[in-house]
Amino acid sequence: MTQAPATPPPAGLREPAHQVSPRAVGYWRIAATIPSAVVAVLVVGGYVVWWLTEGRPSWWALVLAGLVLVVLVVYPVVMPPVRYRVHRWEVTDTAIHTRAGWITISSRIAPLSRVQTVDSRQGALMRLFRLASLTVTTASAAGPITIDCLDAEQARELVATLTAITGASEGDAT
Repeated sequence: MTQAPATPPPAGLREPAHQVSPRAVGYWRIAATIPSAVVAVLVVGGYVVWWLTEGRPSWWALVLAGLVLVVLVVYPVVMPPVRYRVHRWEVTDTAIHTRAGWITISSRIAPLSRVQTVDSRQGALMRLFRLASLTVTTASAAGPITIDCLDAEQARELVATLTAITGASEGDAT
């Protein structure tokens, strides 16, 4: 039995065209390593305190601590490249489309006529990686659309583009 050829999705439902900056992988890795290191220190410290005050902890405590430490090491290694492959964005003449996540993947499309504000954010760690994130607030109950980890210069250009497009629209984006 032959299968019918797959039909491409309608143009409005294709995946967004652009990936975030490749420097996002390093940024996400450092951003995940910092809290993982803090938790690892707390787990090891708690284990040592238990050992010093109560004597040698049970085997299950060692196994549990070991599992937690493995997760804390694996997370910053596995998450960034997966997240990089998933995160995408695109701005067309009519809409902004994003896809984000790494375990739960969400896709958002908002008409540009509904855009109310465009904000950029660049924390200290993002500045080190020359990255910025944009938040596009729309007249939607679903909340704002965020594009994380764009190249800082690209983010500035996108703010200017979105401002020009939405400024040229008639109406009040409600």
